[in-house]
Amino acid sequence: MPHRTSLRVRFYELDPYNHLNHSVYIQYFEVARIDLLESVEFGLDRLEELGYRIVVTELDIKYLREAGPGQDLVVETEVVEVKRASSRWRQRLMRGDEPLATQEIIAASVDLDGRVVRFPEALLTALGPYFVD
Repeated sequence: MPHRTSLRVRFYELDPYNHLNHSVYIQYFEVARIDLLESVEFGLDRLEELGYRIVVTELDIKYLREAGPGQDLVVETEVVEVKRASSRWRQRLMRGDEPLATQEIIAASVDLDGRVVRFPEALLTALGPYFVD
């Protein structure tokens, strides 16, 4: 079951056509991934304390429909795969049952000096409920 993060489109996130700006979709996806990490008690501050960072190395986004001012949206986030030091995450931006955008990222686990390291086992265990079957 995916993790769900609720968001509302704000007026200053709109482009000249009164649609959610394409770059904001990416920000919403980022907010949702961090919300998921915080929900399993591995927020960015805790990861930093433990000596880890998760960095995006690839991003693939598909825009399907526009969003407008004041609309309530939900980002669904799930973990597709974790290897030694990389992970693949899938996300969908939804308005009710209607998908507005999908995104898949590859993220790496690095130490505070930017060297690639294994994901901490405790984090993988905590993310367990959000792994795709």
